[in-house]
Amino acid sequence: MDDPMETRLKPYVIDSNEALDIKLIRKEDDLEDDDTSFSPEMSHQVFGDSETIFGYKDLQVQLYYSAGSLETYLGMKYTEKLQKGEIDDVEPDDVFPKLMAKLTPPVYDNLDAFVKALSKDEKFKPCGELLHSFTVNDNGNNRQFEVYKADMTCQGFKEYHDRLQMFILWYIDAASFIDVDDDQWHYFNMYEKFTTSGQQRYATIGFATVYQYYAYPNHTRPRIAQVLILPPFQKLGLCANLLRAIYRQYIGSNEVKDITVEDPAIEFQRVRDYVDAINCMKLPSFSRQLLVQGFNKDMINEARDKFKINKRQSRRIYEILRLQMTDLSNEQEYRDYRLDVKKRLNSPYKRGLQDMKKLESLGNVAIPPPEQRIQSLEKEYRSLEEDYKKVIRRLEEVSEQ
Repeated sequence: MDDPMETRLKPYVIDSNEALDIKLIRKEDDLEDDDTSFSPEMSHQVFGDSETIFGYKDLQVQLYYSAGSLETYLGMKYTEKLQKGEIDDVEPDDVFPKLMAKLTPPVYDNLDAFVKALSKDEKFKPCGELLHSFTVNDNGNNRQFEVYKADMTCQGFKEYHDRLQMFILWYIDAASFIDVDDDQWHYFNMYEKFTTSGQQRYATIGFATVYQYYAYPNHTRPRIAQVLILPPFQKLGLCANLLRAIYRQYIGSNEVKDITVEDPAIEFQRVRDYVDAINCMKLPSFSRQLLVQGFNKDMINEARDKFKINKRQSRRIYEILRLQMTDLSNEQEYRDYRLDVKKRLNSPYKRGLQDMKKLESLGNVAIPPPEQRIQSLEKEYRSLEEDYKKVIRRLEEVSEQ
């Protein structure tokens, strides 16, 4: 039987991801254009693990930004609000304080004042050094994008970055704001360069942060930490271009040992695989006749020396490119490839097997039977092959253009 109290409260519970309406405003008309709205993928870091807001009907939380400088407006709309004492002592959630604790001031709560602040974008210019510019054909419309590298010495950049990093809470799980006082952080920001009313403007598209670690004896090892292309600009190949810009910054430096990535999301790993595969296809050690002979030190050294690709990633690229050239209808050829990959996947298990046997003799652990390990390995391989095939399809789409 349903709880009567729960039944009465249910209409006042709303999914915070659905309630939040985010916009990047280029012109005043965008305020009323539903096509400019987008939603978060997650909101637990602001609204709690349940990702719900209680106490309102038809709630819309409006989080609007000017497209360039990210001037911020926060507002709310709803058709009904639960009043204190209306249902026992239950009170509606206080939404604004939860958001204001994360947002960077000033935050406008008056829409007219925010509209006036949009004029600041007329003078907005990206901070830092221009690293990469490129054009994307978006359904017949040529759009121009630029990537800049900035640091905290650039006037106004800290305040801009503080506003920009709010987006990671909506799109990067377990994300946290970085320590901007640590000068080992490098900042890469992407903008669209466009013209409106005969005036050139810049709109924020996405960003990446890279931490420069020390590597013995006198090298550095840049680690890509956060990468985000904002939702309205995804599926245009922009993340690959952002990654290329980062590579350009480091691959020419003798001080840089290699480039790593911190806990890459699946989607970003595919972009990384795609960019690295295009680069490695140019290298002699990754030629077709050598790929079939197996992974070797020449591949490791050449990928690292030419493109700062680390050993683990160069092995992954080898597997992708070898799969691309493998005739899957040739039973022996395909079997040789699978065994090669599975041997690599099984190495950590084999290395730890002796320790597991010691623990098993003490009664602390039970080693799974061989057939269970074989099934687990096959599942792991199949998942990996599907990821590789997605990268290969993208490589082949580019080669056909």
